[in-house]
Order: sequence, then C-alpha cells, then structure tokens
Amino acid sequence: MTAPVPAAGKAAAGTSPAAAVAEVDNARSPLLAGFIGSLFMAIGSLGVGWLAPASDLRRVPLFIWMRTEAIGVGLCIVLLAVGGMLLVRSWLRLGQRVRVWGAQARRATLQAVALWGLPMMFSVPLFSRDVYAYIGQGRLMVEGFNPYENGISALSNYFQLGADKMWTEAPVPYGQLFLWIEQLVVWSTNVHPEASIMLFRLAALAGIVLCIVYVPKLAELHGVNPHRALWLTAANPLFLTNFIASVHNDALMIGLALAGLYYCATRRVILGLVLVTLSVSVKPITIVFLPFIGLLWAGKNAGWPRKFVFWGLTAGISLALLYAMSLVNGFGFGWINGLSAPGSIWIWYAPVGLLGLVVASIFNAFGLDGWGLAKWVYDAGKLLALGIIAWQIFRGDYDRLIRRLALAFAAVVILAPMIQSWYVVWLIPLFALTGIRDDWQVKALYFIVSFFMVYAISDQLEVFPYLQTADLGLALALARNAAAIIALLFALYLIFLDPKTKLLFSKSEESASSRPII
Repeated sequence: MTAPVPAAGKAAAGTSPAAAVAEVDNARSPLLAGFIGSLFMAIGSLGVGWLAPASDLRRVPLFIWMRTEAIGVGLCIVLLAVGGMLLVRSWLRLGQRVRVWGAQARRATLQAVALWGLPMMFSVPLFSRDVYAYIGQGRLMVEGFNPYENGISALSNYFQLGADKMWTEAPVPYGQLFLWIEQLVVWSTNVHPEASIMLFRLAALAGIVLCIVYVPKLAELHGVNPHRALWLTAANPLFLTNFIASVHNDALMIGLALAGLYYCATRRVILGLVLVTLSVSVKPITIVFLPFIGLLWAGKNAGWPRKFVFWGLTAGISLALLYAMSLVNGFGFGWINGLSAPGSIWIWYAPVGLLGLVVASIFNAFGLDGWGLAKWVYDAGKLLALGIIAWQIFRGDYDRLIRRLALAFAAVVILAPMIQSWYVVWLIPLFALTGIRDDWQVKALYFIVSFFMVYAISDQLEVFPYLQTADLGLALALARNAAAIIALLFALYLIFLDPKTKLLFSKSEESASSRPII
C-alpha cells in the first residue's frame, strides 16, 4: 500500500536523487478534493451551524433562507455530510499518494492543513457551541463576576449569547490563562459574536502551529518518521474540524503541552515546565503530564529517592506558577470545582458510559435506583483510570516514557463516561509521535476518525424553529437522521466499496517487512 519510510530527510534505499522528486505521487488531487470538502462544510454551516441569537447574521437574507426554509436546510445538511466525509477520504488518499515519507510529504501535509483549514476559519461554528460559552465567561470577567462562582446565567440577557444551557449554572473548568484570553477577546470585541469567534479561532490556530512544530520534533526523538507523524496528526480531519470549525480551546492546551514536553525531553526542563503549566492553565487535564516530566528531569538511571525529589520539584514549580497566576486574577483555584461536571454526563459509545446505561436499565426494571448504581460504575471507571496512570508512572522503561504518558492519558479518556471527539484528538499526537505502526494500529485510527466524523456530523445541528413543521423536536430528529445516514453511507463506501480506500481498512496481505517502519 505504501513504501518503506526512510529516516527523516533521506530517500529510500537504492533511489537516486532524481527519483526523490517523486516522493509524493500527485498530491494535488487529494488536496483539491479536501479543499472542496472543507468548502462544502463551510457552506453547510451557514444553515445548520451554531449562531448566537444576537448574531446580526440571522438578519442576512441568505442566512434566513438557508436556516428557515426546508430546501435550504436540506441542502446544508447534504453539503455538511458529504463535505466532512470527503475530507476523510482526502486525508486517506493523501497518505496513499506518499511513496517516501520525506520532505515532500511534509510539504504536502502543510499544504493540506492550509487548504483544508482555510474554509473552516470562516465557517459558522460546527459540532459544538462551546465557543459561545467562552464568550459568556469572558463577559463575566469583563463585568466583574467571578466565573468560578457564577454561571453565565448571572449575566443579563445571557440566553442571547448562544451557549448551551448546561453552562448557565456550571462553574468554569478552565484555568487562569484561558480566562484571561476570554476576557481579552470579549473586551476587545465588545461581545460581538462573530468577531469573538474569529479571535478564539486565532488562539486555536496558535495551538495548531505549536502542534505542527513540535510533533515532528518529538517524533524524531523517538526514531519515528516526523513527516508521517505530522500527517497522522495535523492533516487529520478530527484535528482540523475540532480545533478550527468547532473552535475548541483544546488546540492551545495540547499545543502548549507538546511544546513543553519537547523542551523537557531535551533537558530544557524549566522552559518546558512553564509551557506545560500554561497548558494546565488552559485546561487542567494536562496535569497528568507533570509526573512524567518529573521522571524525564530525574534522568534514565535515577533511583527512587531521586525520582521523588524531582517529582517534588516539578510539582512545586508548577504549583507556584499556578498560584502566582491565581493571585493576579484573584480567583484562586476555583477551576477545581468545575472539574467534576463532565463526570456526571455519559454517552452510549463510551465503554464506561454504556456499562452504566446497562446497569441502570437492568436495576430500574426491578424498581431499584439504577442511575444511582450507574454512578458507582462511573466512579469505578475513574478509579481504574487512576490505577493505570499510577502504573504507567511507577512501572516501565525510561525510553518509553512518553508512550507511557500517552497510555495514561488514554486511560483518562477511554474510562470516562463521556468521550467527546476532541478528547480523542488529545491522544492522536501523543501516539503518532511515539509510533503508530502501519498495521492494525493505523487501521484502528482510520476507523476511529471515520466513526467520530459520522457522529459529529449528525450530533449537533442547529435547526431553526420556523421550518415547515410545528414539531421542532421532529424537525431536529429528521435533520440529524438525514445527516447520519448520508455520512454513514459515505463511510461504508470508503470502507467496503471505494477501490482506493477500502485497501486501507482491509486485512493487509503484505509481509510485515514491507510495511512502513516507524
């Protein structure tokens, strides 16, 4: 399916410099197809993306037609579903066009990120309306409220901001740095929705750039081909849609964490620790990185006393930085209260969430408190995740330290009752830079990306209440089902019928020696 992967910057064995010109076999076709797919998604977002009720765009005739007429909404659903899955196909085909994972493959990947990401920069937010919660939280800061003690319902006309109702009373789970970003954005735009979204996208773009810079650097430290790792990460449709189209702050979080991890791995630990702490001050989940940074700092042959000393230093420095930031904003460590909110929500495709649903259904059938018992299942999942994190911290080879970090981080995601697609994107860079083999491992990634794209396309659509039906719930159900069916049929085509991409999902008949090395 693909050629062996040489060391970074080298041609495959036996090739001449002239042959290196054909490292990538006509990247223009998948690049153009992906751009068209992204453009379709951007156009579709005009009708079913998330707009704030106060947005001036709701009064633009084109938006009115696309959001209130059945034909317009139907067209947007088709464009969104086809565009999203066309983007998946383009990513897969770009990987297939690479003969040698060298400098030309890197250039093609960067072109893909630019071309595929550009239309999303100007789309209406898709698959999530968290960005409107960011605006509400920034407004809390501007108006002098403590966002760790007040939900956005403390604001006048808060419902005009467009945030999900779960944020109306929920405490903010973000750290100090992101609160300042929210405050700066809202202050500078005077709460203008579209201008605020664009600034939040620029913050996400900074995180994407950090990933583009440091994923290859970290991959080279592991003897993993940096160009393939970059393609698996940055050109990935989940990466682009969640970080650009959905405007999630996770882009900045993971970008800062990877940059910090690189400097810690290259013996510039203080700089790295500052960057990882800044990541924690965006979303505190990257606090999981700190014990592994302590091990990196302690060194390869460190004994247990030395390890504990450097764990203490790592924790002390990071805590001191967080405390200093909390003194500046005056809100302390209030974000700790917000961390419990996601744990109370479940979803059917999360293993622990599904198990909780089964337990609740069985015990409810016997007149018992099934959901009370389901909560015990969710708590058991958290305890198991903590056990796996502890195991990865205390056991394992030093040379696999960042892979152990990836496994610990994966435990946090997989054993949670709620798994969002952007949680999966946290993991992709860590596994890509430590090596995703060209066997069942990369096939699993293809399936995961396809599944979450299908689910995202059908999950969160804004269907306006003025469609030709009195039952908005029915209209929303029809819209979601239509999007799901179109995306699912496209995914099945990619997996079973497409003469090019079905090879990627089927059992390979190649010998292990002919597969790309990592």
